[in-house]
Amino acid sequence: MESSVVLGEREWLACCGSVRFAKEMASAGPFSSYQEAVGAASDMWFNKVDVNGWLEAFSAHPQIGESPSKTHKSPTSAQWSKGEQSTALATATDSTLQELCEWNARYRQKFGFVFLIFASGRSTPEILAEIKRRYQNRPIVELELAAKEQMKITELRLSKLFSANATAPSTTNTHYASDVAKVEDRVSRISGHLGTAKETPAEKAAETFTRTRPPITTHVLDIARGSPAAGIEVLLEAWDNNNQSRPLFGQMDSSHNWKLQGSSTTDKDGRSGQLMKMVDILKPGIYRISFNTGKYNPTGFFPYVSIVFEVRDSQKLEHFHVPLLLSPFSFSTYRGS
Repeated sequence: MESSVVLGEREWLACCGSVRFAKEMASAGPFSSYQEAVGAASDMWFNKVDVNGWLEAFSAHPQIGESPSKTHKSPTSAQWSKGEQSTALATATDSTLQELCEWNARYRQKFGFVFLIFASGRSTPEILAEIKRRYQNRPIVELELAAKEQMKITELRLSKLFSANATAPSTTNTHYASDVAKVEDRVSRISGHLGTAKETPAEKAAETFTRTRPPITTHVLDIARGSPAAGIEVLLEAWDNNNQSRPLFGQMDSSHNWKLQGSSTTDKDGRSGQLMKMVDILKPGIYRISFNTGKYNPTGFFPYVSIVFEVRDSQKLEHFHVPLLLSPFSFSTYRGS
């Protein structure tokens, strides 16, 4: 039998920034299980908290892409907001952050409150597409959608609180509502499972070193036109041969030994976006970035360009920015920052 978890107003306010919601939920507790708490929270949020309470909760969130205020009334909520936006920030470029900032301002001007979305695990391009789609809604429709997003965030944060109190919901319980199950799935991916396994030195290093962007990035500049090169297909591969640590001269095109890490197409600023998973510790080895320059410039000299470089064991925490400077009859590269 699960023991009850007692949550005070401070904890409930961290989950949802409505003061009335926090007071009422603290009075209604304690709750014997996560699902019981979620059910009570959902009923309170949708049936008893008024529109003013909704707007108060919305205002407790920073804009997507913006750091939480140091004067935030709940430091825990501010810290959670930062973590929930980590994927968005990691996949952002200067141009997409600027575009997101502009759309945030347009959204707030139209609807009167901050754009709210369950951001955990979502990239900046995904969030940009969603804010543009939702901007077309009528205010009454958007208010309801924002309230639903707030409830998803509340469920995620409540799950963290129950996990911290060692009463996290059992994964064998099949009676959760479908939206709660989706939240739990994201929680498991973001926060990991609680356990007592001994950490390796590499895992400890990963905990104290958090990247804000993928470890390998690139962009393409068309130096003949003096502008970014948009629409170029990009592939990132890693040498993968257990019997041979690196390709020998003359073996560079042994395609079966190269493992694809990711692919994308350069945007209007010539940036490639996310080419690989977000990892704190980059696996040492030989990497290759290939550009479909022939498709971009059919009359040029190069059907494609490949840049091969090495990440040494001492460099696994570093960032590698490997741009391409391209013209129809020449190209160059360098290690940037």
